[in-house]
Amino acid sequence: MEAITEAVAIGRLSNAYAQSKLLHSAVELGVFTLLADGPASEAQIREGLGMHPRLSGHFLDSLVALELLSKADDGYYANTPAARRLLVPGGADYMGALCRVAAQRHYPMWGKLTEALRDGEPKATRRPGPEPFKDLYEDPERARTFLAHMDSAHTMVGPQLVELLDWRQYTSFIDVGGARGTLAAQIIREHPHLTGGVFELPSVEPIFDEHMEHLGTKESVHFHGGDFFVDPLPETDVLILGHILHDWPADKAQLLMERAFPAVRPSGALVVYDQMLDPREPDLHRLLGSLNVALTTGGTEYSQGQYRAWAEQAGFRVSDFHNITTIGNDVVMIAVKDR
Repeated sequence: MEAITEAVAIGRLSNAYAQSKLLHSAVELGVFTLLADGPASEAQIREGLGMHPRLSGHFLDSLVALELLSKADDGYYANTPAARRLLVPGGADYMGALCRVAAQRHYPMWGKLTEALRDGEPKATRRPGPEPFKDLYEDPERARTFLAHMDSAHTMVGPQLVELLDWRQYTSFIDVGGARGTLAAQIIREHPHLTGGVFELPSVEPIFDEHMEHLGTKESVHFHGGDFFVDPLPETDVLILGHILHDWPADKAQLLMERAFPAVRPSGALVVYDQMLDPREPDLHRLLGSLNVALTTGGTEYSQGQYRAWAEQAGFRVSDFHNITTIGNDVVMIAVKDR
């Protein structure tokens, strides 16, 4: 019996990609959006979304088995509470953009993992150039989708980050590479005495502005345009580098840490969060994150020891590492500027 159990586990692991595609296709088709208006029958969903009858029934029942939909005795389907909160557009915790990027960008490149293991090259659909994010943001709609995808990760960090620092002792913060400003808005809402800012590539500003308008934080979170490898970072009490350093080779990651030091005021803090690795205790989700960024940009996740070394070389004193709950089991490093 043990051999059968092991064989079943291996077989289901081999087929796990199918579950991901059920979620991806449901988001791409608009299943959860359609059901936001109320329960519907298979025929109504099929007609509303243009689905073929040969597959639609088993597809919808599979979403029920995944606990993304519920199915009543009369055969009508409805969103589960989790789907209503996370997969219907417009919600503060919407994760559909993350699913779309995973379906359209990440899923195809993971199909080339074997090739990447042989040649060591990124496998993103659009091969990254020397300035991958500038290239990505050239197209406003692609940029909007990608930045919304980043928000899905930052949304999980915000509620935990607001508890990790004693924000009462600070008056300002800047989120470097802060996308549309979701994390900054979360911090401001919990600590309204702060002045917040996001430092991003100039092409992001219109998307940032519309998002801050939507969140009602346009007066308290400000945009700073620039290239963090070229332009000085704005002076502030707390500087945040979240999901930034892993996109770059070690020498550039170290450079960013060094560029952060003059921007942080004395007695201020540097906050870094990434899926930092611990070689003594391999974590599957952090390692998956590292492979994902390697396939996307050619970057990698670094160890906590590496982050500490960079921070101390730049002049900071590392005070704490905190494990937080995210898709990739992120780690937050807090470093203080004593002088």
